[in-house]
Amino acid sequence: MVSSTQQNERIRKRKTTTAGKRNKRTLRRIGTPAFPVHLEGYDKNAADAPKSSR
Repeated sequence: MVSSTQQNERIRKRKTTTAGKRNKRTLRRIGTPAFPVHLEGYDKNAADAPKSSR
C-alpha cells in the first residue's frame, strides 16, 4: 500500500498539471481575435498580393 504522503503528492501534481492544461486551453481560445485576412478594398493586383497558383 502507498503512504498517504506519497499519494497526496501524486494527487497534487496531477491536479496542478490538469489546471495548467485547462489554463493553457483557455488562454489559447481567447488569445488571438478573429480578423479578416483581406480587408474590404484590398487590391488583388497590389505588390504584396499572393501570387495565383495558375
